[in-house]
Order: sequence, then C-alpha cells, then structure tokens
Amino acid sequence: MNQVKRIIVTNRLIICEANIEDSKFFKKLLNSPNWMEFIGDRGVKTDKQAVNYINSSLINSYKEHGYGLYKMCLKESSIPIGICGFVKRDYLDSPDIGFAILPEYEGKGYTTEACKATLAYGKSALKLESILGITTQKNSKSQHLLNKIGLQEVGKIKPKGSKEELLLFSN
Repeated sequence: MNQVKRIIVTNRLIICEANIEDSKFFKKLLNSPNWMEFIGDRGVKTDKQAVNYINSSLINSYKEHGYGLYKMCLKESSIPIGICGFVKRDYLDSPDIGFAILPEYEGKGYTTEACKATLAYGKSALKLESILGITTQKNSKSQHLLNKIGLQEVGKIKPKGSKEELLLFSN
C-alpha cells in the first residue's frame, strides 16, 4: 500500500492525498446523486476510469499546484467519505474550495468540518491570499456551506463553453 500523505487532521476526520488505490471510492462518489446533479457526469464508470481520474485530476494537481482535492476519511476507521480541497481553474484568478460527500454521510457536519480546516490550511500552509468558491444557482446546500465557512457571494461567472452561470464566492 502507498504511504498516504496526511494534509489535515480534525476532531473526526483525516484529510489526505488520494491515490490510485482509492478507485472504488472515487467511482462511487463521482456517480452519487448530488455529484451527478450539481457537478456533472465525469464519465467514470469503471475502476480503470477512476484510476485515470485520480491520476489526471487529483495527483496531477498535487504535483502541478502543490494542492488539490483531498480525500476526507473518518478518523476512527479511515473509511473515505468525501473530498475537500482546492481546484485551480483557468477561468478563476484564485483557487476555489471544492467539496463533495457520499450521501450516507450528509447532514452530519463532516463537510463543514473539513472545509473550515481546509480553508485554514490554505491560508496558513499554502499562503493563499484569496480563496474562491463556485456553485450552481440551484445548489442551496453548497451556497449555505460556503457562507458558513466565511465566503460571501460576490457575483456570477459563466465559464467558457458552459451553458450555466455559476455563483462566485470569495473570502
């Protein structure tokens, strides 16, 4: 097994870098109802496609930017339950905080706990001055969470090639 690089430890969570051994978890997360509705189909239907996603989207970001989306695991059992971290998008001036959680762990405060700790890590360890957040206009849960962690809605942005305008949040 690969050595897992821990990024953050909170009261209930371990937030660490993902690796290709997480393919089954990512296949499940990327096909969960909220992911499909609010983030979109990433075409990850097999373990091999999940490995490709982990390599190209997550591990590549760790190498290229020094950060990325991290795996969120329960501290007591090491079971992966979601992701939280930073994404560098070509249409945004600063990284944005991203998060998703498996349906069976929603509503328990895990994502808020992870986002607050990740935001603090971004400011202190990564020295990110500006951290953004984006979400769809219909995703009220994400809007509420972004406000809860201290980001405020500052406008709208329509990524090139997108049919949907997104709400933009900033710290």
